[in-house]
Amino acid sequence: MTALRKPPAALTSHAAPFVIRAERAPDVTAREALLDACFGENRHGRTCQRLRDGRAPAAGLALAAVRKGKLVGTVRLWHVSAGGRPALVLGPLAVDPACRELGIGAALMYQALAAARARGHAAVILLGDAPYYARFGFSAAKAGELMLPGPFERERLLGLELAQGALDGAWGMIVPTGAALPEIRARRSRKAARLVAHMA
Repeated sequence: MTALRKPPAALTSHAAPFVIRAERAPDVTAREALLDACFGENRHGRTCQRLRDGRAPAAGLALAAVRKGKLVGTVRLWHVSAGGRPALVLGPLAVDPACRELGIGAALMYQALAAARARGHAAVILLGDAPYYARFGFSAAKAGELMLPGPFERERLLGLELAQGALDGAWGMIVPTGAALPEIRARRSRKAARLVAHMA
């Protein structure tokens, strides 16, 4: 007979559980506000944004973390060509500052990468802090010969192979390849982003 293991710690009301689910249309306003709070109003001018503007996220790879009915985390992945190799760019990953000790960022990362692998994607690239993303298997070596369409810090361009050898020999520019948003939707998305920025 196997003894039941005691859980390491009981959840308190402060550490209320969260759920990760697919992003939904009503999440847009809360997601944009969260991204502004985490990255500032100038986030739309960042280099990686050029890979996302006017594009839809990869199917099934836009996730939201919800706690007590509130969106507290987001991550999305986007189709790109990495020097001619099909890949995904991950980002932005954001977590409500009040919830950063709950493991939401790591949970979003693990679920996003598992979903990407399950959908047959071979590689993921991101621009971020190497010490944080190393725990998920990302390294600068895998993206060492790749470039972004704008200024970036070389040591922050990281890659992860979901299929062995997917980034071997990859070199050149990372360019967007995802489905283009209909122009009316893209304009609405840009307008909504500007309104949220002005209201903050």
